[in-house]
Amino acid sequence: MKRRNFVRIAGGGVVMAAAVSAMGLTSCSSAMPPEAIEAWRGPAADAAPGSDLRRWLLSYAILAPHSHNLQSWIADLGTPDEIGLYCDLKRLLPQTDPFSRQIMMSHGTFLELLDLAARERGLRADIALFPEGAFGADKIDARPVARIRLRPDASVQKDPLFAQILHRHTNRNAYDLQRVVPAAAWQAMAAAVQPHALRFGQVGAEQGAALAMHRRIALEAWRIELTTSRTIMESFDVMRVGAAEVLAHRDGLSVMDPMAVMAARLGLLDRSKAPAPDAFATTSQITDFAQKLESTLGFLWLVTDGNDRATQVNAGRAYVRVQLAASMHDVSMQPLSQALQEYPEQDKTYAGIHALAGAARPAQTVQMWARVGYAPPGETSPRRRLQDFISA
Repeated sequence: MKRRNFVRIAGGGVVMAAAVSAMGLTSCSSAMPPEAIEAWRGPAADAAPGSDLRRWLLSYAILAPHSHNLQSWIADLGTPDEIGLYCDLKRLLPQTDPFSRQIMMSHGTFLELLDLAARERGLRADIALFPEGAFGADKIDARPVARIRLRPDASVQKDPLFAQILHRHTNRNAYDLQRVVPAAAWQAMAAAVQPHALRFGQVGAEQGAALAMHRRIALEAWRIELTTSRTIMESFDVMRVGAAEVLAHRDGLSVMDPMAVMAARLGLLDRSKAPAPDAFATTSQITDFAQKLESTLGFLWLVTDGNDRATQVNAGRAYVRVQLAASMHDVSMQPLSQALQEYPEQDKTYAGIHALAGAARPAQTVQMWARVGYAPPGETSPRRRLQDFISA
């Protein structure tokens, strides 16, 4: 985040418009406190050999991608050789994800990494989704998302995607216009969605007209999210500015820029109100994102038949597999969640990306859409301590 991302507003104070969306653009992690990202070094001491093996598995599962980096997973270890997965209902996104579809996908990413880790240790993870009944279409509740039973099984095969878990990161940088995603990488990403029942789609550098349409929808959806006060404020609510806030929370959208940190210390960083749609803090972010879209030579999407809760979870499992496969080829990805969010202001962009992906509404749903390319290393997102996810 740079000086141009700040703007003085009437009444004094500073409004910061960087790192404020579900997949914020410019959160800076160059000064990220090492303690906040220690989970990315691998299992912690309390998950070492000799301890409860479930903790070792969970040390990998908590590295899964999650909307707004909220990390809404709760693991119940009360029953031996089982893990109960619940959603922390205090960690939802009612404005940008009103039906918790993305939250359910984020539980799918968790389950997939857990399954990969179990395979690595010769365990079969029998995953029963919604053992006490699936949530309704409108909201989720306190019932379990999944029950995972673990048992040794010599027939279980390790998955090479496991080796990419500690290297998987979302990359929000500009991509390299001189490097086209090769066919082998696309094929690996497409193959990775198996065995989940969904359709993988892509558009590459050779399809200029289609690329332009993807860029146009993505930019408009980004503009809508930035200029809708209640949606941008949802991101402001989980913005963590400076090392002290990052260490206190270890979640959300991290901002380590020295100027932002100083403004916060001086009481000048106003996170209580959204910037105006025509404020420079807003328009500069739109311009910045437009430049990043122009650097993007590939997009991918995942389409499902239906949109029930199990389908959402399994789409999340497929998505993280695609991202791990991309990592094997050093390919970067950034989800474009805005046009897939089901609040009224995004109706046109939602319809637009569904049409572009060939998803026949309402029978089919685009569960994930992402930009793809090559880029310098991106930021590492904080993770809460392992014990913060465990109950019983």
